[in-house]
Amino acid sequence: MRKLSEQSEWPELKPAAPVSRIFIVGPPESGAEFSTRQPMVLGLFDWSLYRLALLLAAPLIPLRLLWRGRREPGYRQYWDERLGSANVPTGALWIHAVSVGEMRAAQPLIAALRAAHPDAPVLLTCMTPTGRATAESLYGDFARIVYLPYDYAWLVRRFVRRARPRVGILMETELWPNLIHAAAREHVPLMLANGRLSERSARGYARLPALVRACLQRVAVVAAQTQADAARLEKLGARAPQISGNLKFDITPPQAQLERGAAWKAAWGARPVLLAASTREGEEAPLLRAFADTAPAGVLLLLVPRHPQRFDAVAALIEAAGLSYQRRSALDAAPLNPQTRVLLGDSLGELFAYYAACDVAFVGGSLQPLGGQNLIEAASVGRPVLVGPHTFNFEGATQLAIEAGAALRVNDAAALMENSVRLLADAPARTRMGEAGRAFAARHRGAAARVAGLVPF
Repeated sequence: MRKLSEQSEWPELKPAAPVSRIFIVGPPESGAEFSTRQPMVLGLFDWSLYRLALLLAAPLIPLRLLWRGRREPGYRQYWDERLGSANVPTGALWIHAVSVGEMRAAQPLIAALRAAHPDAPVLLTCMTPTGRATAESLYGDFARIVYLPYDYAWLVRRFVRRARPRVGILMETELWPNLIHAAAREHVPLMLANGRLSERSARGYARLPALVRACLQRVAVVAAQTQADAARLEKLGARAPQISGNLKFDITPPQAQLERGAAWKAAWGARPVLLAASTREGEEAPLLRAFADTAPAGVLLLLVPRHPQRFDAVAALIEAAGLSYQRRSALDAAPLNPQTRVLLGDSLGELFAYYAACDVAFVGGSLQPLGGQNLIEAASVGRPVLVGPHTFNFEGATQLAIEAGAALRVNDAAALMENSVRLLADAPARTRMGEAGRAFAARHRGAAARVAGLVPF
């Protein structure tokens, strides 16, 4: 593998805004990886499409931020950071995690890196206000946390030159072409950590094969979660990806949150609690209808939407379903009413507490074709897990949990509620699934040490 300093420079990209989670790099100049005219022509064609898409998207950036800021005020803040003007430390361990899930997944890796390099500053970048809030809660006492600039050539170049990090770690599938180019010019080695790529995503990226290959080959180390992820990434052009496991297995449930959830459960008495965690748009309405039609009156539904900007919309859905409800945000001021059917989890950073407070957990994003969410946290707390049919973004962990007896897959909201009610009435079955979940989570730990050992310092 050639060193970064030996790579030929790429042409600088025109000012542009990001349009997807994985971007494609521009064509290399003479002396780069393309050895035949056909791949070069394909690369130039793919690059032209990429550049055109970015140029068309560029004027929409401020409008999008203002629009998103209506519901999430955080989008109206720190625009200077998005323009590359953040005050950042130099020589830091730099980790980029786009939002909440990736930021949480980085926790055991960051702990391992800090233990090995206690004097190195830590720089965290993200793209969303919820990701930033998560980072502040987990790492705010020691790390500098800023937004990653949009992928304009001069913005990311300014960011990289100011930071001059020792290494850049991109979580999961966060590849940005101008950022990769700027890092290469400044001799900053990059790593893709906790890499995952679903079959659906791989098919999409394969439509631009030359540029995807050029992008992945300029990442020094690729640490994939599973053999399947590694195979897909290698097919697209990654150099000798390593299989490191899933960092999310290494996350230890915070004791304070476990105690908070146990206190809630004790205060609610003997009521069975069904948790619907990380639900997405299109899931709550059928779930609420099924709950109203099927669940016994004593069952409490703890409903936690994935995105905070939807809290009010989900509250309206609960009202439309004719179910009495309270909000978690008001729970400290007023105890849970015994007649309340639904508790709306309108808080951030308490997911482990919600898992600790429930008897059965459904992990959302899986009733609709959205790819699912992380079920490892629920399993690690020892709760029986149910998922819908659409888990393609977390297929490896989901299938392992099902095979271990820690999770059940259901086809729709009606089947979800039927199986939930059955489990709520069967304490031995819940215990078996919960114990299987804890064993499943413990069995797959160790990714943090493996990934930390691959970091290309």
